[in-house]
Amino acid sequence: MTNIASMITEIGDKFHAATSDLSGRLSELERRAARSSDDHDYVANDNHQLPLAAAIAGSDEIADLSSAFRGKVTLKLQEQNAAITSAPATVGNNTSAGTSLVPAHRVDGIVTPYERQLRVRDVIGQARTTSNAVEHVKETSFTNNANVVSEGAKKPQSDLGFELYTAPVRTIAHTFKISRQMLDDGPALAAYVGRRGTYGLQFVEEQQILFGDGTGQNIAGLVPQAEVFAPTFSGTADTAFDRINQAISQAEDAEIPVNSIIMSKRDWRRLLGIKDGNERYISSQSPFGLQSHGLWNLPVVATNAMPVGEFVVGAFQDGCQIFDRLDTEVLLSTENEDDFVRNMATIRVESRLAFAVYRPEAFVAGDLYPAVT
Repeated sequence: MTNIASMITEIGDKFHAATSDLSGRLSELERRAARSSDDHDYVANDNHQLPLAAAIAGSDEIADLSSAFRGKVTLKLQEQNAAITSAPATVGNNTSAGTSLVPAHRVDGIVTPYERQLRVRDVIGQARTTSNAVEHVKETSFTNNANVVSEGAKKPQSDLGFELYTAPVRTIAHTFKISRQMLDDGPALAAYVGRRGTYGLQFVEEQQILFGDGTGQNIAGLVPQAEVFAPTFSGTADTAFDRINQAISQAEDAEIPVNSIIMSKRDWRRLLGIKDGNERYISSQSPFGLQSHGLWNLPVVATNAMPVGEFVVGAFQDGCQIFDRLDTEVLLSTENEDDFVRNMATIRVESRLAFAVYRPEAFVAGDLYPAVT
């Protein structure tokens, strides 16, 4: 009995000591809480493999958070900040609406801007060259004195004049920089850059063929060399249709078959919408049905490459020609400039061509609508 009594006494003493220690610790915690803010702060050890998970697991309040929560809870992570909010996460120069907790739905691929339909090449004669220049001899004068002649009389003499013209091969090119990491992590990116780079190059090529002024490295384009529209027959109520017909007649003076009309898409749509005096569309297919792109028995190339209100008609098949020296080429190199040491790559998109206008008089360019007086 004495042993049992002493053992109970010993256990009681240890229990009293433990409760006294816990009471002291609780008092210290209450004093600290009184000095701190009302926010509930939880600290996770930075050495923990998942500090955010440790902080959440250490608090029932945080673990129970849901969309119905009202108030403020702050997580303090040593050496890093990670507020749980719907704020976007930075991705490059733009931001993603997704967060680490609610990832965004990512659509595969890259949304590409719409590209212009490049159609001018389709109506121009094309060939190839292996030289850096294309030369052609052009007849510049013809004095035709042919006539009927009596027997024994001296025959009249005619005369021909020639001149050599040169269309130099021009280079159109541009480059893109891309990191080796991006090539490794996004294998389709190089193909995308090459495709967009090819479009950009062909876009400039079309502008040069139409409007290049021939100075410096510019191509001598079609419109600057074309005849200025000067109708030989007109009326006071001329419409755009009349002016196109007059321009075709002017180009036909060069004796080459005129094969195309180039105008802007907006002007083409405007012509389709013209009505007669009874408010009926003059086109039998408007507004329903298949609209043929043609005027005066000639095909119309409607393109945004041509400024609104302007046109060019002519013998695109025989009066001019494109000579390709180098088809569009896409090359990738890691040895350009300091690409090797910077772990970068350079994508180059390039083409070379010459453009010869044999008969500038077979083309007529002008304004589609009469000047307002």
